[in-house]
Amino acid sequence: MQGFSLAIAISSISFFLSVIWGGPFIKLLTQFNIGKSIKEDQPASHRTKEGTPTMGGFMFLVPITLLTVILNAVSLFGSRLIGSSILVPLAALWAFALIGAIDDWEGIRGSRKGLGMTARTKFILQTIAALVLALLMKEMLQVPHLFWPAAETALDFGWFYIPIATIIIVGMANGMNFTDGVDGLAALIAMTAFGIYGIISLMQGQVYLGRFCFSVVGALAGFLWFNCNPARIIMGDTGSQALGASLAVVALMSGRWLFLPLIAIIPVAELLSVIIQVSYFKITKGKRVFKRAPIHHHFEEINWTENQVVIRFWIIELVGAMLGLSLTFIR
Repeated sequence: MQGFSLAIAISSISFFLSVIWGGPFIKLLTQFNIGKSIKEDQPASHRTKEGTPTMGGFMFLVPITLLTVILNAVSLFGSRLIGSSILVPLAALWAFALIGAIDDWEGIRGSRKGLGMTARTKFILQTIAALVLALLMKEMLQVPHLFWPAAETALDFGWFYIPIATIIIVGMANGMNFTDGVDGLAALIAMTAFGIYGIISLMQGQVYLGRFCFSVVGALAGFLWFNCNPARIIMGDTGSQALGASLAVVALMSGRWLFLPLIAIIPVAELLSVIIQVSYFKITKGKRVFKRAPIHHHFEEINWTENQVVIRFWIIELVGAMLGLSLTFIR
């Protein structure tokens, strides 16, 4: 597998950068009183998290960006363009991080303190960013639209690819956002999904994309050092939206997104649980399918501890991701 050893080394470096930078970053957030506000619709057990430093996504965004740019500097700024494809997942990472940061800031200090950005505003911004990313992938990178497992060549959706890619990016950004509600859960889930797509990328010769994925895995491992229960920092929308959108872009760039719902089974389940809950609530005028949504809160309400939720959800994610990987290259 081309570039696997270097990708693992990059993951290790990314981990150490996150751990080294993590302590001072947490102190900085604490100094400026950038703490999490707990919403009324969250379980009562989450009240203890009030004031925990948030917007922690920047802890892993910085090492990922530094490593990706430095390792691809020759290709990006020199005469060769072989590594230019990493600009798109980086753009996804930062575009959705900024949307998430605005949302986090609105919830901390803005006019909608404790609530954050309105769902309508967030959706519009996400859709605009996703449309731009979809156009870049189709027109600039000319990525394969979809590889069917048994087919030799990729399917071509023409201009229908734009709305399909947009829906996938926005959906995954929100799915990962909903997943980020229990200490360590979103980081573990994202590490697993990015690791699988790192393997997929390397298996089909997309070395730069594989390196990017493994730099994310390492940086998230460093973040998890501080985010495991009880968390000293929360990634917030800054991190969760960035991870979800970037994962979707990586999957789309590989052309192997058919089994993304398996490889990212937990974010997809979290998203569906919210859609089902809200839809059923409106149709029945007040009835609920789950005790709370997203679905990890439902299990907290039936007395699963946070650690039980994290480990059991991660087991499901790991099994789904491995199944998705095996089906991706089935013949």
